Amino acid sequence: MKLRYRYRIYPLDSQKIALAKLFGCVRVVWNDALSFCKESHQQGEKYKGGVELQKQFITQAKQLENRQWLGEASAIALQQSINDLGQAYQNLFNSCNGKRQGKKVKPPKFKKRKSQQSARFTRGGFKVHPNKVYLAKIGKLKIVWSRPIPSIPSSVTVIKDSADRYFLSFVVEISPVKLPDNGKSVGIDLGIIDFATLSNGEKVKAPKPLKKKLKRLRKLNRNLSRKQKGSRRREKARKRLACLHGKIKDIRTDFLHKLSTKIIRENQTIVLEDLNTSGMIKNCKLSRAISDLGWRSFRTMLEAKATMYGRDLRVIDRWEPTSQKCVRFVG
Repeated sequence: MKLRYRYRIYPLDSQKIALAKLFGCVRVVWNDALSFCKESHQQGEKYKGGVELQKQFITQAKQLENRQWLGEASAIALQQSINDLGQAYQNLFNSCNGKRQGKKVKPPKFKKRKSQQSARFTRGGFKVHPNKVYLAKIGKLKIVWSRPIPSIPSSVTVIKDSADRYFLSFVVEISPVKLPDNGKSVGIDLGIIDFATLSNGEKVKAPKPLKKKLKRLRKLNRNLSRKQKGSRRREKARKRLACLHGKIKDIRTDFLHKLSTKIIRENQTIVLEDLNTSGMIKNCKLSRAISDLGWRSFRTMLEAKATMYGRDLRVIDRWEPTSQKCVRFVG
């Protein structure tokens, strides 16, 4: 079973410049290859393999005058950018042919400079040290190990979010550890006033960070809209807004992780309702409140942790009157 472990890093000023060059090179290679694929599709040509795209947009592009600076970035990260584009198209083809389950996959999009930036390294492009992590052509980055890595990582992704925070995301292979069967079971009914009502009568309140920070959020949005585009003051206002969005996301994610872990550890069988979250968000009166709760993220966490610890997670039909049954049971 593969999992991601994410850690905060603190690069030096010189390393930030090197990372900015890396992100730019990865973004340009992705956009050039994607533009070529779209033009080829319009002309009725088939998708070329990743080897041909790497040869055209990395090896040959480095010899061009307007792409010579691609040599300043690690070739491993550039190759992985092409591989990621190929995987995106493979997911699109499988979704159109019915081979991929779930929601329909949309075509890959062009990468933007202002949004989250990332670059992926495979083995040979990074090395893990006790207090630092080495990346090819970047150097040793200071990292905060909030928890130990269970095994040797197969790849690492360096990420810069919109608030200018840097992270390393490791992909590791672990063996699921089955917790002892305690014979307990619990049913969960999700709601807006109470995030979760459990079948044992317990009610869990959500922190609702978006609701608490809404006044501050509106003020920063108005402040950003008044700044001239392209100015330094607009960039500072954008970063302040991005920092607030990051804080809201961190509060919500922390709550969901702690609650899902608690439920998984205390119960052998967990019963959850199948909610049409995407459809419910279209309700203009409830969209903000539902988005602030993170129902879908909570279900995803329960599914992953149930598989990891050998618990039984059951999802019942969305038309089952779970709220009425929980109210009668609690009453």
